[in-house]
Amino acid sequence: MTDPVYRAPIPVYRAPMRSRRDDVPAGLAVERALDLGCCGFGGRLDPPPADLAEALTATAFTYDARTARRLQRFAEVPVGAFVWTREPDGPYYLGRLKGGWQYDASPAAAAADLVHVRPCDWSRSPIPESAVPGGTVLTFARGGRNFQRTNDAATEVETARLWAGVPNDRQ
Repeated sequence: MTDPVYRAPIPVYRAPMRSRRDDVPAGLAVERALDLGCCGFGGRLDPPPADLAEALTATAFTYDARTARRLQRFAEVPVGAFVWTREPDGPYYLGRLKGGWQYDASPAAAAADLVHVRPCDWSRSPIPESAVPGGTVLTFARGGRNFQRTNDAATEVETARLWAGVPNDRQ
Protein backbone atom coordinates (compact mmCIF):
# COMPACT_ATOMS: atom_id res chain seq x y z
CA MET A 1 0.00 0.00 0.00
CA THR A 2 1.33 3.40 -0.93
CA ASP A 3 0.85 6.65 0.89
CA PRO A 4 -1.55 9.02 -0.81
CA VAL A 5 0.19 11.89 -2.52
CA TYR A 6 -0.62 15.18 -0.87
CA ARG A 7 -1.60 17.86 -3.34
CA ALA A 8 -1.74 21.42 -2.13
CA PRO A 9 -5.12 22.98 -2.72
CA ILE A 10 -5.47 25.07 -5.84
CA PRO A 11 -6.22 28.66 -4.84
CA VAL A 12 -9.58 30.16 -5.76
CA TYR A 13 -10.16 33.84 -6.51
CA ARG A 14 -13.09 36.16 -6.96
CA ALA A 15 -12.78 38.23 -10.15
CA PRO A 16 -15.71 40.66 -10.28
CA MET A 17 -14.27 42.57 -13.26
CA ARG A 18 -16.40 45.62 -12.41
CA SER A 19 -14.98 48.94 -13.49
CA ARG A 20 -14.38 51.73 -11.04
CA ARG A 21 -15.23 54.17 -13.85
CA ASP A 22 -18.77 55.54 -14.04
CA ASP A 23 -18.76 55.62 -17.85
CA VAL A 24 -18.29 51.83 -18.25
CA PRO A 25 -21.53 49.82 -18.46
CA ALA A 26 -21.88 47.15 -15.80
CA GLY A 27 -21.04 43.74 -17.20
CA LEU A 28 -19.00 44.95 -20.18
CA ALA A 29 -15.68 43.72 -18.78
CA VAL A 30 -17.13 40.31 -17.85
CA GLU A 31 -18.59 39.94 -21.34
CA ARG A 32 -15.25 40.87 -22.92
CA ALA A 33 -13.30 38.53 -20.63
CA LEU A 34 -15.54 35.56 -21.40
CA ASP A 35 -15.42 36.29 -25.15
CA LEU A 36 -11.63 36.68 -25.29
CA GLY A 37 -10.62 34.11 -22.69
CA CYS A 38 -9.01 36.45 -20.20
CA CYS A 39 -9.41 37.66 -16.63
CA GLY A 40 -8.37 40.99 -15.19
CA PHE A 41 -9.25 44.51 -14.20
CA GLY A 42 -8.92 48.11 -15.25
CA GLY A 43 -6.55 50.97 -14.73
CA ARG A 44 -5.57 52.40 -18.11
CA LEU A 45 -1.99 53.62 -18.39
CA ASP A 46 -0.69 56.13 -20.93
CA PRO A 47 1.67 55.33 -22.46
CA PRO A 48 1.04 51.57 -22.35
CA PRO A 49 3.69 49.80 -20.24
CA ALA A 50 6.26 47.56 -21.89
CA ASP A 51 6.41 45.13 -18.97
CA LEU A 52 5.12 44.50 -15.47
CA ALA A 53 7.81 46.55 -13.73
CA GLU A 54 6.92 49.56 -15.85
CA ALA A 55 3.20 48.92 -15.22
CA LEU A 56 3.73 48.83 -11.46
CA THR A 57 5.65 52.11 -11.49
CA ALA A 58 3.11 53.79 -13.77
CA THR A 59 0.19 52.48 -11.72
CA ALA A 60 1.67 53.83 -8.48
CA PHE A 61 2.23 57.21 -10.15
CA THR A 62 -1.12 57.40 -12.00
CA TYR A 63 -3.29 55.91 -9.24
CA ASP A 64 -1.57 55.08 -5.94
CA ALA A 65 0.72 52.57 -4.23
CA ARG A 66 -2.24 50.49 -3.04
CA THR A 67 -3.45 49.98 -6.62
CA ALA A 68 0.09 49.04 -7.67
CA ARG A 69 0.23 46.42 -4.90
CA ARG A 70 -3.14 45.05 -6.10
CA LEU A 71 -1.69 44.72 -9.61
CA GLN A 72 1.44 43.01 -8.24
CA ARG A 73 -0.68 40.45 -6.33
CA PHE A 74 -2.77 39.77 -9.44
CA ALA A 75 0.38 39.18 -11.52
CA GLU A 76 1.77 36.81 -8.86
CA VAL A 77 -1.27 34.51 -8.73
CA PRO A 78 -0.06 31.10 -9.93
CA VAL A 79 -0.99 29.80 -13.34
CA GLY A 80 -3.65 27.15 -12.81
CA ALA A 81 -5.47 29.09 -10.07
CA PHE A 82 -9.25 29.06 -10.28
CA VAL A 83 -11.25 32.25 -10.76
CA TRP A 84 -14.93 32.92 -10.43
CA THR A 85 -16.71 35.81 -12.09
CA ARG A 86 -20.28 36.86 -12.31
CA GLU A 87 -22.38 38.96 -14.60
CA PRO A 88 -24.06 41.79 -12.65
CA ASP A 89 -26.76 40.09 -10.58
CA GLY A 90 -26.54 37.22 -13.04
CA PRO A 91 -24.91 33.85 -13.54
CA TYR A 92 -21.50 32.72 -12.34
CA TYR A 93 -18.65 31.47 -14.54
CA LEU A 94 -15.68 29.38 -13.44
CA GLY A 95 -12.27 29.85 -15.01
CA ARG A 96 -8.67 28.80 -14.66
CA LEU A 97 -5.70 31.08 -15.27
CA LYS A 98 -3.44 29.78 -17.99
CA GLY A 99 -0.83 32.48 -18.43
CA GLY A 100 0.87 35.53 -17.04
CA TRP A 101 0.05 39.22 -16.83
CA GLN A 102 -0.30 41.26 -20.01
CA TYR A 103 -1.34 44.83 -20.72
CA ASP A 104 -4.06 45.15 -23.36
CA ALA A 105 -3.67 48.59 -24.93
CA SER A 106 -6.51 48.14 -27.44
CA PRO A 107 -9.32 50.71 -27.60
CA ALA A 108 -11.85 47.96 -26.80
CA ALA A 109 -9.93 47.02 -23.63
CA ALA A 110 -9.85 50.67 -22.55
CA ALA A 111 -13.58 51.04 -23.27
CA ALA A 112 -14.36 48.00 -21.08
CA ASP A 113 -11.77 49.04 -18.48
CA LEU A 114 -10.15 45.61 -18.71
CA VAL A 115 -6.52 46.37 -19.52
CA HIS A 116 -4.55 44.33 -16.95
CA VAL A 117 -5.31 40.79 -18.08
CA ARG A 118 -4.23 37.18 -17.89
CA PRO A 119 -5.26 34.38 -20.26
CA CYS A 120 -8.02 32.27 -18.76
CA ASP A 121 -10.07 29.22 -19.74
CA TRP A 122 -13.72 29.80 -18.83
CA SER A 123 -16.64 27.42 -18.41
CA ARG A 124 -18.62 27.48 -21.65
CA SER A 125 -21.92 27.82 -19.82
CA PRO A 126 -22.87 29.61 -16.64
CA ILE A 127 -22.74 27.66 -13.39
CA PRO A 128 -26.09 27.60 -11.56
CA GLU A 129 -25.86 29.41 -8.22
CA SER A 130 -27.01 26.23 -6.49
CA ALA A 131 -23.78 24.55 -7.64
CA VAL A 132 -21.44 27.45 -6.79
CA PRO A 133 -19.45 26.88 -3.58
CA GLY A 134 -20.84 28.79 -0.61
CA GLY A 135 -17.56 30.61 -0.02
CA THR A 136 -17.70 32.02 -3.53
CA VAL A 137 -21.30 33.13 -3.19
CA LEU A 138 -20.38 34.91 0.05
CA THR A 139 -17.44 36.78 -1.50
CA PHE A 140 -19.67 38.13 -4.25
CA ALA A 141 -22.46 38.95 -1.79
CA ARG A 142 -20.07 41.21 0.13
CA GLY A 143 -19.73 43.31 -3.00
CA GLY A 144 -16.57 45.09 -4.01
CA ARG A 145 -14.55 45.38 -7.16
CA ASN A 146 -11.27 43.78 -6.15
CA PHE A 147 -9.76 40.58 -7.41
CA GLN A 148 -9.21 38.60 -4.21
CA ARG A 149 -8.54 35.13 -2.90
CA THR A 150 -11.32 33.12 -1.33
CA ASN A 151 -9.57 31.62 1.70
CA ASP A 152 -11.82 28.66 2.31
CA ALA A 153 -10.65 25.05 2.04
CA ALA A 154 -14.14 23.74 1.21
CA THR A 155 -14.44 26.25 -1.64
CA GLU A 156 -11.10 25.08 -3.05
CA VAL A 157 -12.18 21.43 -2.98
CA GLU A 158 -15.66 22.12 -4.37
CA THR A 159 -14.27 24.35 -7.14
CA ALA A 160 -11.73 21.73 -8.25
CA ARG A 161 -14.45 19.05 -8.36
CA LEU A 162 -16.75 21.33 -10.30
CA TRP A 163 -14.00 22.23 -12.80
CA ALA A 164 -13.40 18.56 -13.51
CA GLY A 165 -17.02 18.15 -14.59
CA VAL A 166 -17.88 21.27 -16.60
CA PRO A 167 -17.24 21.86 -20.30
CA ASN A 168 -14.71 24.64 -20.68
CA ASP A 169 -12.25 26.09 -23.17
CA ARG A 170 -9.62 23.48 -22.31
CA GLN A 171 -11.73 20.53 -23.52
